[in-house]
Amino acid sequence: MKFFVDTADIDAIKELHALGMVDGVTTNPSLIAKSGRDILEVTKEICDIVSGPVSAEVVALDAETMLAEGRKLAKIAPNIAVKVPLTWAGLQTCKTLSDEGTMVNVTLCFSANQALLAAKAGATFISPFVGRLDDINIDGMELIGDIRTIYDNYGFDTQILVASIRTANHMKDAALIGADVATAPPAVIKGMASHILTDKGLDGFMADVKKAGIKIL
Repeated sequence: MKFFVDTADIDAIKELHALGMVDGVTTNPSLIAKSGRDILEVTKEICDIVSGPVSAEVVALDAETMLAEGRKLAKIAPNIAVKVPLTWAGLQTCKTLSDEGTMVNVTLCFSANQALLAAKAGATFISPFVGRLDDINIDGMELIGDIRTIYDNYGFDTQILVASIRTANHMKDAALIGADVATAPPAVIKGMASHILTDKGLDGFMADVKKAGIKIL
């Protein structure tokens, strides 16, 4: 499973990228606004760091303006994936941009029917939001399983990009189901290394080292 990092924090992206933990980046205007910098400038800087897909989101709601914004974003770098919402206008934009050879990430997906439409429209990625479904007591991972089954049934090339990830368990479940990509905040990716028994074992090990006076350097 590929790891995308869901942030516009340049330092966090560099840190994870240096460890080989970044296969791509997802951004949105809200994330970039927190940096207080220009959206095009930040997006270009991220594209210079990461060779994999970098999702950059349109802000318009009508198809005509959405398409114009998408074409402008696509010119930033060859690894841009234009992010559009899962609306009828977004699907229209997806179809046109995909036909033009631009990667498209269709976002805000909450049903298998929506995911099927996105695949038919040629989406490179579909982004189902598992955390937001969990928030309203619907099993977000059940949706990932449904999409995986549908895409496998018909050989769709659209990649399942699990989004709105809140926990390390979300990452594990996405991998078990067979998602192509999971995008998560830096803290969640780093948190995957944590386990209480690892900490307990290390405490015991270090106590033994101190007691024995062991030194390597």
